[in-house]
Amino acid sequence: MDIRQAIDTTAMSKYQWYIVALATFLNALDGYDVLALAFTANPVTEEFGLSGSQLGLLLSSGLIGMALGSLALGPLADRLGRRRILILALAINFFGLALSATAGSAAQLGLWRVITGIGIGGILATVTVITSEYSNNRNRGMAVSIYSAGYGLGATLGGLLAAQLIPTLGWRSVFITGAAATVLGLILVLFTIPESVDYLRIKRPAGAEEKAQKIARRLGKDENVGLGAITAENSTNTRLVDLLTGPYRSTTLKLWAAFFFIMFGFYFANSWTPKLLVETGMSQNQGIIGGLMLTLGGTFGSLIYGALTTKFNARHTLMVFTVLSAITLVIFITTTSIPALAFGSGVLVGMLINGCVAGLYTVTPASYPSALRTSGVGWGIGVGRFGAIFAPITVGALLDAGWSPLYLYAGVAVVVVLAAIALIGIRPMLGEKA
Repeated sequence: MDIRQAIDTTAMSKYQWYIVALATFLNALDGYDVLALAFTANPVTEEFGLSGSQLGLLLSSGLIGMALGSLALGPLADRLGRRRILILALAINFFGLALSATAGSAAQLGLWRVITGIGIGGILATVTVITSEYSNNRNRGMAVSIYSAGYGLGATLGGLLAAQLIPTLGWRSVFITGAAATVLGLILVLFTIPESVDYLRIKRPAGAEEKAQKIARRLGKDENVGLGAITAENSTNTRLVDLLTGPYRSTTLKLWAAFFFIMFGFYFANSWTPKLLVETGMSQNQGIIGGLMLTLGGTFGSLIYGALTTKFNARHTLMVFTVLSAITLVIFITTTSIPALAFGSGVLVGMLINGCVAGLYTVTPASYPSALRTSGVGWGIGVGRFGAIFAPITVGALLDAGWSPLYLYAGVAVVVVLAAIALIGIRPMLGEKA
């Protein structure tokens, strides 16, 4: 039996769930790493004497690095192996975090944050694909959603840890702790994570058949499982340019649009909510609580999306989540006069918008043949990061131009709905039927 078919159609083993668990840990590291500078913003500002605009540029440096890492390392993973590039990305991430702890100026810290972001971008591109490929058809959406939930978990725990570390050990300890955790992740990947089975099927490196049989035994599959035949659909002749040519062009453009619009909405909600709630008349503490409600909802949103995909089509579920996200964004900002109602709707916003991110990570790998899968995911994530970068800049400019919080949330709601429209007509190639 073909190992792809064996994974798709048989129950997931404990080892497969271990791969999902380790992927979740790596994504938790990403959540910690991405927000490490946010956790340390006040002491960093004091030490380097930063203005607001300088701090904003510093905060964006990690996102810029993530875009570069996703765009560059994703295609390399399709050519050289997903496990190999994951190891490289973890090493880059470690060095970026370690060097951040030694920064003697804001410029140095910004450079090291770009390096850290490059590593994170590569980790996201490769781990998303590995998680998807080692999950069966029934549980693929759930597995990727568990993995996606790791981001919020890492960000939340990282914030709590930073609150304990900074007063006693200083802001540099936050980056040192992240570097140490990354070393642990690197060791676990080196000794316990196999190469992508679809990479072995398509590229056929030396010893690929033996590696596939060893993987099959670890997965608890039939010992006669092998790589099977190379199909025309998964030909090694695919190139990066094929993302925008031939049969994949429409899928790529639609996914890029969905990534951009959803990440725009995600980073708007997570970046601007506390301030905009204060603009509507809430107190400073109520604004902070409103932001926390989004984070709280996000912790569960990915898991709810995954649970739904065990019964419903992943793309259709994602489209429903995007429309509901838009509706709840408007409800959220129009109920601020009743804080309890606003906080409750804030939890729903967090659940739904985080579920949308989990949906993108589920739908995208399934939409490409193996030879283009990490390239497709990496470039989707990279384009999404541009949405993340433009969201705070655009909203800040509109706020300065006199837009009210209601108009801002309504405008972003329209942007999020565009993601649902963009997803129409995308056909999966991995597992689920269209």
